[in-house]
Amino acid sequence: MPRHVQDLLGRQLDGLIPRTDAVHPDTQLGQVLLRLRAALRDTVTEQEGMKAFGDELIALVPRLRRFALVRTGNAAEADDMVQATLMRAWEHQDQYRAGSNLVAWLFTILRNTHLNQRKRLRREVEDVDGIMAGTLSSAPDQEHRIALFELQAALDALPEEQRETLLLVTVDGLRHEDAAAILGCQVGTIKSRGSRARERLAMTLGLT
Repeated sequence: MPRHVQDLLGRQLDGLIPRTDAVHPDTQLGQVLLRLRAALRDTVTEQEGMKAFGDELIALVPRLRRFALVRTGNAAEADDMVQATLMRAWEHQDQYRAGSNLVAWLFTILRNTHLNQRKRLRREVEDVDGIMAGTLSSAPDQEHRIALFELQAALDALPEEQRETLLLVTVDGLRHEDAAAILGCQVGTIKSRGSRARERLAMTLGLT
């Protein structure tokens, strides 16, 4: 695939779910973050490692929310997934090896949380009246909204393993090694899936 097509596709995917930092304090996720920050403020010197871990968790919330939103297409469900991920990570922080890849570890927890929820609930998540588009900082015009829907439809049509790989590598910018660790496969598999996903998506969107 030509480089300019890859770049264009990357920009379109990146624009599908904007990067957002603010978490409203009145939401459940906001309350979890407030309690976590309060706990970190009260952390004594002997627990400095715990404080550093908590600070890293909070700093990664925007990336977790973005990944969750791309997976679910539903803002409320995405925040629930992030909340569950933070709580599990905090409860099981002894399983995390200091110096290893925290992003990959958290994304693995989040992905497993979503897979378990899907198995348990056996239901489809609806994008009612453009929830995905509604997450934009400003309301898109009609043409932009249609383009977002077309992109989301093309993304949803990909095989799940290709879609996940594309989201991790192209949208969130993870290294192939990190994506392989999250998805439990070889690096070569990640590269192959990503290449096939980009080609199929570009063909569907008429970029080739």
